[in-house]
Amino acid sequence: MTQTMAEGLVETGHGGLIAQDWNALTFRVNREAYRSAEVFQAERDRIWNNSWLYLGHETEIPKNHDYKVRTLGGKPLIFVRGGDGVVRAFLNSCPHRGTVVCRDEAGNARNFQCFYHAWTFNSSGKLSALPGDDAYAELDRFKGSMDLRPVAKLDIHEGFVFVSFSPDVPPLLEHLGDAADVLSMAAEQSATGMTTLPGIQRYGVKGNWKLAVENAMDGYHFSPTHNTFVGYLRETGFPVTDDDQYAYDLGNGHSMLVLTGHNGRLGMIWEPRFGEAEKERTRLNREAMAARLGQERADTIGDASRILFVWPNLLFFDLEALTIRQLEPVAPGRTDVRAWQYVPTDEDEDVRAMRLKTMTSFVGPGGLATPDDIEAYEAVQRGIEASKGDARGFNDWSDMSRGMEREAKGEKGRSIDEGAMRSFWRHWDQALGAVPGLKATTYESGC
Repeated sequence: MTQTMAEGLVETGHGGLIAQDWNALTFRVNREAYRSAEVFQAERDRIWNNSWLYLGHETEIPKNHDYKVRTLGGKPLIFVRGGDGVVRAFLNSCPHRGTVVCRDEAGNARNFQCFYHAWTFNSSGKLSALPGDDAYAELDRFKGSMDLRPVAKLDIHEGFVFVSFSPDVPPLLEHLGDAADVLSMAAEQSATGMTTLPGIQRYGVKGNWKLAVENAMDGYHFSPTHNTFVGYLRETGFPVTDDDQYAYDLGNGHSMLVLTGHNGRLGMIWEPRFGEAEKERTRLNREAMAARLGQERADTIGDASRILFVWPNLLFFDLEALTIRQLEPVAPGRTDVRAWQYVPTDEDEDVRAMRLKTMTSFVGPGGLATPDDIEAYEAVQRGIEASKGDARGFNDWSDMSRGMEREAKGEKGRSIDEGAMRSFWRHWDQALGAVPGLKATTYESGC
């Protein structure tokens, strides 16, 4: 959809919630996208119910009968490795009367028993027992129709488990596209393999889920928002720079920042705070990686940090340490976040301890970055209420125009531009479409 303005042609998107003007080189997002209950419900229906979603990593359930209980798109799930070793995901809902079957968050169980009527299901989802089965006609046929219901699709790439509630999604690798190789690069960092550590960081944010994506893809905020961390790094002798750092649109809603001047990386890029012993270990690790993968691949993996967003709910931070972060929208102004640490399986205890200490110093929920980020997008969520219902309209649009001139020229986008955010919003707009019943301010000349 387009509107002709005095400045030129303004594209207002499928639902009228984004406005990009290629003549004025501006890009705006209507703030109803962050606060509207109608938008949130449309996202549940059209995005979360019809996309591949990141569920978890298979190393979270390493043994047969291991399970985790998790919620995706508001749906309670059982993430389990069956007695046959196969990873599955079931709706956590008894086929009998809908009761939640598994009420523990994690464990190892050969069977799940519904507490309401004691229907029992094995770890492969089969109904194995029900009290008073003589009351059911054609018992075998009846039992065969009452197994736990699996998700419509489940697939795994490099141990990362994705599910879909719709059967009408493309193959996982087609969905992941270029993002698949970024996950592969993380998996290749250790010759013995990578694993998630036991435990989870879990916290709630009083902000819309899309603000979390924006924040991760926004290199512009790094220095002003995280000035305490920047000052700390400079004091340790690590020069912080925004030069030679870029943003990439990976297609299908995925995006990535490639960073070379914000931090070191354990085993990959040394910095003074890691200590002299780690400097030598890093050198040896890089040599071994080059011998194993070839120099070009090893350099591609090792020479830069990355922040990857996989549409719509996975953030992967390959910074000082590697963190998997999962987004779960709860309401227009509420998001739950789950995070896991992703580590080499053969890492020495002292290096593992340094990795965890380094992680918690920055991207951990109590570090020098994440609390800043949370406060920032909670402040946005509070602030967008100021212009709600303002009939003038022009101040109810958030601006993401930085670097649009370079984009129009086909130049590589910088991490401190807002190109990755624009690519996210364009894909979001296409996936969402028009929202019935939404009352949003009209984009006006002068916005």
